[in-house]
Amino acid sequence: MALKFNARFEPAYASAVELAPGVLRVTARNPSPFTFHGTNSYVIGSDTLAVIDPGPDNQEHFNTLVDAIGGRPVSHIFVSHTHRDHSPLAAKLKAATGAIVLAEGPHRPARPRRIGETNPLDASADIEFQPDVVLPDGSLTTGDGWAIRTVLTPGHTANHAAFALEGTGILFSADHVMAWATSIVAPPDGAMADYMASLDRLLEREDRVLLPGHGGAVTGPKTFMRGLKAHRKMRERAVLERLKLGDRTIKTIVEAIYRETDPRLHGAAGLSVLAHLEDLVARGLAATEGEISIDAVFRPAA
Repeated sequence: MALKFNARFEPAYASAVELAPGVLRVTARNPSPFTFHGTNSYVIGSDTLAVIDPGPDNQEHFNTLVDAIGGRPVSHIFVSHTHRDHSPLAAKLKAATGAIVLAEGPHRPARPRRIGETNPLDASADIEFQPDVVLPDGSLTTGDGWAIRTVLTPGHTANHAAFALEGTGILFSADHVMAWATSIVAPPDGAMADYMASLDRLLEREDRVLLPGHGGAVTGPKTFMRGLKAHRKMRERAVLERLKLGDRTIKTIVEAIYRETDPRLHGAAGLSVLAHLEDLVARGLAATEGEISIDAVFRPAA
């Protein structure tokens, strides 16, 4: 099943866009190869509000959120995960509104760091973040005219969560599923096996539309996620094929299967290949001498 991405998106910086009754989107002006046009924050409700993913510590974005809130009380701030483009503004928004901050938990890796391993994504982690309330899977948080259910979706990060706005068919999918590109799954923060299991979990749901952390809405989410799953499986097969053809390092695999990808993203692509290889080694389909790492030598399993 071919996966069709949608790169059409108008960020409407410094303003709020109404997506549905009681749902506003505010996009931060932090575009990059990893954030697309910027990070989406969402304002939920009509009287007493909730904010989902307050975003980066950016004054313009804070001011725009305050304008969108329009003097109404804010009771809850939900954080999908602890990357610096999603969570840091929570502290400032909490101080301004008195809202409680809710998330799966503080930042943590998907697995322990191996001896001598460095995490190239350390700079992207908001390690200072601490929620006021830890959200278990399936928990329902009710507010003034709205209810949000937590759907834990580890993979992109260990503490990644999606949020379902009950009774609307809307799921805020953060960085797990996005219309414009695949999510980065980079060890040790992320894990491919976790990501695929979380994707299967969302496929079991009946959401009508996904509103992601970057870019526009995912409509027809089941079809799109099946394509996303097939795309990941295709990448897995491509990695195995390169091993069979004699490639032994992540660098040579990336050069072969990401030939048409922006070279600025080859580092992230290498981490994605590492995530695939960790999963393949765990499943007995690939092997390596010693510890698995970005610089390890890999081969097909005997």
